[in-house]
Amino acid sequence: MLQVCLNGPRTAADSAAVPMSPAALADAARQAVAAGADDVHVHPKTPCGRDSLAPSVVAAALEAVRDAVDVPVGVTTGAWAEPDPARRAERIGSWTVLPDHASVNWHEPGAEAVAAALLARGIGVEAGVWSGTDGAEAFARSPLAPRVLRVLAEVTDSGAGSAPATARALLTAVTGAAPRRPVLLHGQDGGAWPVLRLAAELRLDTRIGLEDTLLLLDGRPAASNAQLVRAATALVRGLPGG
Repeated sequence: MLQVCLNGPRTAADSAAVPMSPAALADAARQAVAAGADDVHVHPKTPCGRDSLAPSVVAAALEAVRDAVDVPVGVTTGAWAEPDPARRAERIGSWTVLPDHASVNWHEPGAEAVAAALLARGIGVEAGVWSGTDGAEAFARSPLAPRVLRVLAEVTDSGAGSAPATARALLTAVTGAAPRRPVLLHGQDGGAWPVLRLAAELRLDTRIGLEDTLLLLDGRPAASNAQLVRAATALVRGLPGG
């Protein structure tokens, strides 16, 4: 499975290609799915470009994207969008339009309560386990671990040379914490493409998009999420057995 991560916490200041509004997210999702993406991850944003978990903001983004594509659509629950864990869970309880899944960063305070709020509403949980954090240890202790949709093994090491080794170490920790849950492995910035290649070689789910990298394989700026998806698809098909 190839997920497209359309925007993340980035803004137009990072790249004019980053989709911000519901209409822009819908257009980007449509093109990315046509290019080969199987799943969509978005960060709903306020008109001023801030990530938000407010019901009206989440609903506008989800409705627009779902009108454009017929694949699962997920959102973030990152602490930067709502720092107070109790408030984050309350926001989820007040959503009027529900995503298919939502990511929960297990190293963040309140992860258990946020995941429980999602599960109570029938929303799949993507358990974000970041390298360089205690996320794997916290997730291993969680009674909710067997109930998550999948684990997002998120490699925060942005070094092209070092990220694959960091990814392998993270995978060892993740499989020890949740040996029977599907894993989606991805990197960021300079590590995005090397980690995607590793995920493909290991036959793991992965993702690409402007949240993870603004650059194509050859170092040129990406003009769109769809361009990144096409490049990822070509890379996977070019590998032995691809």
